[in-house]
Amino acid sequence: MNCLALAAQRTFVQKCLARTIFPLASRLYSSGQSTSQLQRKATDKVDLPASADVVVVGGGATGSSVLYHLAHLGVTNCVLVEKDQVTSGTTHHSAGLMWRLRPNDVDMQLLTRTRNMVRDELEKESGLSPGYLENGGLFIASSKERLDEYKRLMTLGKFFGIDSHVLSPSETKSLYPLLNVDDVYGTLYSPGDGNIDPTGLVNCLTRAATNRGAKIIEHCPVTGIQVGINDFGTKQVSAVDTPYGSIKTNCVVNCAGVWAPKLGAMASVAIPLLAMRHAYVVTQKIDGVQDKPNVRDHDSSIYLRLQGEAIFIGGYESNPIFWEEVEDNFAFSLFDLDWDVFSQHIELAVNRMPAIGQTPIQSTVCGPESFTPDHRPLLGEAPEVRGFYLSCGFNSAGIMYNGGCGEQLAHWIVNGVPTLDMFNYDIRRFHHSVVRDRMWVKSTSHEAYAKNYSIVFPKDQPLAGRNMRKDPFYELLLNAGCVYQAKHGWERPGWFATYAIQNGRSTAAKEYDFYGAYGIKKHEDYLYRDLLLMDYSFDFPECHDQIGQECLACRENVAVFDMSSFGKFYLTGRDAQKAADWLCTNNVNKEPGRSVYTCMLNSRGGVESDLVWHVVDPAENRIQRSIGDKMFYITAGGASGQHDFCHIKKVIDDMKFDCQLTDHTEELGVLSVQGPQSRQLLQGLTSSDLSDAAFPFGTHQVIDIAGESVRAVRLTFVGELGWELHIPQSSCSRVYNALMDAGEEYGIVNAGYRALDSLSIEKGYRHWHEDVRADDNPFEAGLGFVCKLNSDVPFLGRDSLERQKSVGLMKRLCCFTVDNHQMLYGLEGIWRDGVCVGYLRRADYGYWVQKSIGYGYVSHPDGIAVNQQFLRDGQYTIEVMGDAIPATLHTQSLFDPKNERIKGIYQQVKNLYVDYM
Repeated sequence: MNCLALAAQRTFVQKCLARTIFPLASRLYSSGQSTSQLQRKATDKVDLPASADVVVVGGGATGSSVLYHLAHLGVTNCVLVEKDQVTSGTTHHSAGLMWRLRPNDVDMQLLTRTRNMVRDELEKESGLSPGYLENGGLFIASSKERLDEYKRLMTLGKFFGIDSHVLSPSETKSLYPLLNVDDVYGTLYSPGDGNIDPTGLVNCLTRAATNRGAKIIEHCPVTGIQVGINDFGTKQVSAVDTPYGSIKTNCVVNCAGVWAPKLGAMASVAIPLLAMRHAYVVTQKIDGVQDKPNVRDHDSSIYLRLQGEAIFIGGYESNPIFWEEVEDNFAFSLFDLDWDVFSQHIELAVNRMPAIGQTPIQSTVCGPESFTPDHRPLLGEAPEVRGFYLSCGFNSAGIMYNGGCGEQLAHWIVNGVPTLDMFNYDIRRFHHSVVRDRMWVKSTSHEAYAKNYSIVFPKDQPLAGRNMRKDPFYELLLNAGCVYQAKHGWERPGWFATYAIQNGRSTAAKEYDFYGAYGIKKHEDYLYRDLLLMDYSFDFPECHDQIGQECLACRENVAVFDMSSFGKFYLTGRDAQKAADWLCTNNVNKEPGRSVYTCMLNSRGGVESDLVWHVVDPAENRIQRSIGDKMFYITAGGASGQHDFCHIKKVIDDMKFDCQLTDHTEELGVLSVQGPQSRQLLQGLTSSDLSDAAFPFGTHQVIDIAGESVRAVRLTFVGELGWELHIPQSSCSRVYNALMDAGEEYGIVNAGYRALDSLSIEKGYRHWHEDVRADDNPFEAGLGFVCKLNSDVPFLGRDSLERQKSVGLMKRLCCFTVDNHQMLYGLEGIWRDGVCVGYLRRADYGYWVQKSIGYGYVSHPDGIAVNQQFLRDGQYTIEVMGDAIPATLHTQSLFDPKNERIKGIYQQVKNLYVDYM
């Protein structure tokens, strides 16, 4: 469409809007029990219970779902308090879309739970209709890359029984004749999606919950959260205050939506979400839309949702309006729509469905919604206060996540652990140092909102919220061309664009420019952003060769990895060994100087973390004094430090161990020196003996490096001879410079986490939260060797492990390679003899073996245990964006299966890398 035509169209639409818009006087929905039947005047007597097992705060869809699922688990002494009426916050104006295809396996399971609940369960249980309409969903792609993204969703969805298929433009036109497909590359059609009536949903949930004994109290605001301190100095919820008295409880659930930060502040809990105005408009009747699917046109950042014979038009803009001062009293209220912000969606909607341009707008709906720094909900127990749970920050998707998240949080509260891996939703995924930074929350939440409909590339990185946590090597590596990743607040090395700094340009992430919105000047010369864009692909990225050079330098010579983002904790005290024995699957009852790789489990036997426990002699430790004869230095993954610290602390409290856990993450830098030349390099910088006899694998010592005292640990995450150097912050730059100067003759290079990911997958080392998660047990993940089942030492999760082992493994983690030159990223389907039996959790390219490698869990299609014969007897393909590619299953490590190299045993080292790019 030329500029003149577009301008004429814009004028026409604006005239239509000016003639027809009027404020929304009442809710658009009605089904089942009317809200008037649930109303209670604020002057009525409040029957407030003296105590409750759980108090849910907030009567929207989220709070109602939590209450419903708690009642289903037998928690009937629970009460929901709502300051006004149920649905009066943000639920009443929700669009109620129901989509299930997402670029995440857990998302799909949560959304499928909601769909099944509203379709199959609620009406039978409550006698009311949730107002579910299964009219299908249509995803519009205007480019090959977008359609490739949709094909990835389609592939993953097959394992979870989500039917979808790709349509050509002409097939799309046949399905939905009113759509303009002139600029459409293709579409993805998911017939099992639909709409949910938000008010009908809440009516069903509350009726079903109260039928089971739960209690709902409206017009009952919360005025305070009482918090006590236990004998171990841990804060614990003790009561909820209201104008009508207090409810004694040790468990409160924050389901207050945009008001969640205010409720959190009552208990000194930080809630990293931001309130924004989010809108849609409703057309008058459009002939031909009846029974047609909802449309998501991601490239236009709009959706078209069916409402009878009308259409809801909504979208995500780059300049949303923040609700800076959230009002306490906003029940059933809306904002006036700002057409300067929203009109962009109308123009794009008219392009997709020209009939909209000829149809008056019936009403506008602009209400508050809460948005989070990574566009995921906030769930789980707050790190600051025991018993304070979150279920908020749903990013305008609370209706579709309603059933899945409510069910998981109920299990979390009742059983101490959810049934799915909920780390991506767990509040502990954020480090405590960033969630209280208001500017960090604002900028990251803005970018997550603005990018909501952007293509989700596997290596996507944010531009907002950067430079919050920098380790001592940050400037040194930046000068070497480091392209940093954002991880847990850290700037963590991704890869090194050594060629990019030759002209003096910086690879640093700059202060966030809000994409040029709000009068902020958009960065023009921005090398970091340009380097990220080079990486955004479903094929081999432009930085592929550069990462390969880092990998092969590690395999052939020596590489140094900055791993300072590791969580670094000390466990001390009289019961330190008891706590370690109970927490760890492996035997950590060792003499000082030993380093032990271990898992920590939850009560279901799922892997809550994998980490390394170093046994330290209290007499030689200069960092933390110990009471007792044992102390441990613990190193945890850089992305899960907050989670791991909280898990250990919670177990210590629950078991009443007399010991202390302290965090020293910021005090130490970590350099991992890996490769065939690592011993020669380090030996020239230290007076300590680094021979196998003096310094065997799995041990640590305090040694000198270039005159600086460091803790050296002989471990590897890449499958090579190497040491980690744990260095006091004040010594970091001197040790790094000494390594790089002395390493020149050995061909030393800086290497980042992209190289580490490739090297580790070649070796078969597990990554927590990818290869192994809280919903996997160690035997399924091939980590049975770190479980001390041959001893009589009890540990957390042991009983569950023994039960699961006795009945057989229902899934097994397997390694696959594809022979053709095809990049794998994870989420690709695993097919055995023509049947989908799993999907890849993690994938990468192995530069030494010259193949793409993927790890994923294989299940038996008949739902029985998976044995080795079943795995060996199958013929496998990996489905990549709809294409079946022959694959080979491997039963041992692809790289150095005898572990000779980590022992320093090297045969002839040669470069096997072939440059395909």
